[in-house]
Amino acid sequence: MRTIRTILELREALRDSGDVGLVPTMGAFHEGHLSLFRAARAESETVVASLFVNPAQFADTADLERYPRDEERDAQLAEAEGVDVLFAPSADELYPPGFQTWVEVEELSRGLEGTFRPGHFRGVATVCLKLFNIVRPRRAYFGQKDAQQAAVLRRMAADLDLDLELRVLPTVRDADGLALSSRNVLLSPEDRARGLTLPRALHAGAAADDPVGTALAALDGLEVDYVAVADFDPRVLAGAVRVGSTRLIDNVPLEGAKQ
Repeated sequence: MRTIRTILELREALRDSGDVGLVPTMGAFHEGHLSLFRAARAESETVVASLFVNPAQFADTADLERYPRDEERDAQLAEAEGVDVLFAPSADELYPPGFQTWVEVEELSRGLEGTFRPGHFRGVATVCLKLFNIVRPRRAYFGQKDAQQAAVLRRMAADLDLDLELRVLPTVRDADGLALSSRNVLLSPEDRARGLTLPRALHAGAAADDPVGTALAALDGLEVDYVAVADFDPRVLAGAVRVGSTRLIDNVPLEGAKQ
């Protein structure tokens, strides 16, 4: 595996690389990321993983600074899963001085995460479009846990006529049911136990006649940002809670459940 840090070098490395699969990430790899690498490896001649903690999608500087980072470990995990190229640029490489062009998917970026993280999806859409243009993949891989992100990127790809397939893979969970997230390492054992209430509440809601009300009742005692039915593809019951200093998001598809 090669670790590449500049756009020019990456484009040169990918010349005549055949069918490319891209996995955009912010690092701190866990089994969810590894499942995306494996899918890309099975379907692509060349696999590229980007590792870039994107400052444009953080409204809170403190949140950006505490985001987990361990490039050496990430590189070892990526190589073990057959990733061919790890693209790990600096912020200045992707946002050089004078940068002023942004991508905004208007309606789908509102509500849910968009309400609590202003500007987040503008940063996500912009960096992903840049990565799509730099890497020129045939397919890009994302996780269902970030359902709104997937919806935003699908809309962007359709609206801008990108020649790209977005593959959204099922959420990967720990044995106790907590959706895997790079932020989970920030949870104390007590906070992790409290955080398990979120997936349990969403699963209970998805099986009930009143999904939102059922989930909210189960979340009583936690600081809830939102619980809502989101008309994405697939339709999901989504929620976000704050446990200690960590914010957790999750969703459960509603297909086949009572609605």
